[in-house]
Amino acid sequence: MEDQQQFDPEVAQRQEQQRRENEERRQHILVQILTPQARERLSRIAMVRPEKARQVEDLIIAAAQRGQLAEKVDEPKLISLLEQISEKAPKTTITVCI
Repeated sequence: MEDQQQFDPEVAQRQEQQRRENEERRQHILVQILTPQARERLSRIAMVRPEKARQVEDLIIAAAQRGQLAEKVDEPKLISLLEQISEKAPKTTITVCI
């Protein structure tokens, strides 16, 4: 019985619909709080580093929900956020011995 619930097409369809609605909501919020240039840069980053783009989106949305954004996030502010996230990420060092 439990296996049937896991593979129930209706449940999967509802979950997919909920995921799509959440993503649409995120995109709507981002359109409101990012300048067109910042959105374009973030979309280019998402093609190469989706996890980094998602992190920045989460930060921006959280700041907007807390009322910490006085104006739209422009490209220089977005670059600053990206640099902050990059600084926090662990660095990988490769040593080549010859």
